[in-house]
Amino acid sequence: MRLTTLAVVACAGTWGCGGTTAGTGGGGSGEEGLGTSGPSEAGTSTATEGMGTGSESATVSTSPPSTSAATTEPPADSSGPPPVDFDLGGFPDLPPNLCKPGMGNGGGNGEPDFSYLWASNSAEGTISKIDTQTVTEVGRFATRPDALGSPSRTSVSLSGNVAVANRSGGITKIWANEEDCAESNGMGGLQTSGNSVPLAWDVEECRAWYLPFDYDSQRPVAWAPGDWNQTSCSWSNERLWTAGRFGQVQTEVVLIDGDAGVVLDTVDIPGLKPDQFGLYGGAVDSDGNFWTTGWATGNHLVRVDIDTMEPTVWPGPSIIADSHWYGMTVDVNGYVWNCASRVARFDPLTESWTVSDELPHWSAGCMADADPDGLLWLGAEGLMGINRETFEIVHQWATPSSYGVSIDFFGYVWAVNGDGAHRVDPETGEVTSYNGLVGAYTYSDMTGYALSTVGGGVPSG
Repeated sequence: MRLTTLAVVACAGTWGCGGTTAGTGGGGSGEEGLGTSGPSEAGTSTATEGMGTGSESATVSTSPPSTSAATTEPPADSSGPPPVDFDLGGFPDLPPNLCKPGMGNGGGNGEPDFSYLWASNSAEGTISKIDTQTVTEVGRFATRPDALGSPSRTSVSLSGNVAVANRSGGITKIWANEEDCAESNGMGGLQTSGNSVPLAWDVEECRAWYLPFDYDSQRPVAWAPGDWNQTSCSWSNERLWTAGRFGQVQTEVVLIDGDAGVVLDTVDIPGLKPDQFGLYGGAVDSDGNFWTTGWATGNHLVRVDIDTMEPTVWPGPSIIADSHWYGMTVDVNGYVWNCASRVARFDPLTESWTVSDELPHWSAGCMADADPDGLLWLGAEGLMGINRETFEIVHQWATPSSYGVSIDFFGYVWAVNGDGAHRVDPETGEVTSYNGLVGAYTYSDMTGYALSTVGGGVPSG
């Protein structure tokens, strides 16, 4: 496949990194017209009666594509933690603290404490919590008090909690662990959804917070990595990015305190072309800086520094100036990817684009695996995996539907669209499907895998 490399000059601000910043996928960025072969945006989704019941089909093994495990028997006289030996003098003889980011609070083998995929039911105004190992729905939650938010993008933090952006305005955070949920409805005990039926807004107690916004369009959402607390064995200072547009012109990026659910800072983004959607997909790099692209034809690539809130804006690749991008992600090497009828890779160090030839199928969402020499997965009339260096197609697997794309912590690739979330073995193409969603439309990092590739951990809480 022929590659074309194009140098670009930033429209505003400067690139301030001393080296390639490893990045995390923020999923793609695309819009309604579910199951179509090209972009189509309806603006809002039509409400659908019934909350969905969920079903499964084509079930295969829930084990990872290829894993092995060994069991070591403890000594016969072992009971409790290892003894503390002070005979060498001083505190260095204390047992080492084995709590490390990426191990999970209870795992110790680099496995997550839990693994969920969070899919927005845009037509219903809810978000579904799907266990990626059993491929079953284990919770469904309203995303706005009036159920008219038309949710789309979701993002999972390194604590495992999800934030979902409503296209019509508003961000909702939901706890992944019931242990984190708190009494809020005065009913006694914990009331939370445990299946495909959502509870009423005022009854559900696993909603951490809801932050309203008055935007005409609010699409991107992406968690920053946060800080690992060695003492508590947990993540802290988790912040959340989003962006919104007023009317056809004014677009701003917002940084949110992920614990309190309050706005920390806001910056206007200059130089974007007028359209009705504004910034469209979002992702972060390993420093937590926000990367996002605009929807409009020939639009730009934007980076906002998490410390200074300074925006930098680059033009898109000139080879396709008359078309717009759809999917968007950032990989572990720090490269930014835009996906549509071609894929384009942006190198922040050289400020240049490398663009592929036309793909055999138009693509929507895209996400990279954690291997620095690995694949970029595209939702493209099925699921397509391409080599990120050569852009050659490595895998093409058929799925019942393919729009939003994500990867889970056991190596499976997921395609989400319409009524289905489909788990695909990347090596064999074998599919396990959950078919209980309602008008699902989810780009972005819906499992937290993309953030974990550079954030230093897996969901733990």
